[in-house]
Amino acid sequence: MARSVYNYTVEVLKKVSFNPTLFKKELRKASSTLLPYEYQELIIWAKQYALNKPALQAALY
Repeated sequence: MARSVYNYTVEVLKKVSFNPTLFKKELRKASSTLLPYEYQELIIWAKQYALNKPALQAALY
């Protein structure tokens, strides 16, 4: 079941990726929702996802 929360979070992040502010807000929400190892995996995913999106890269830091 926890994996479905992770997958849902990834889908939400993809949908809000047009807005760096929303992207950052959803990442913060995920930090309180996901387990610590899932959140670390999500950060790795987000860094890979934002490679070609400079606006999102700024939201990660």
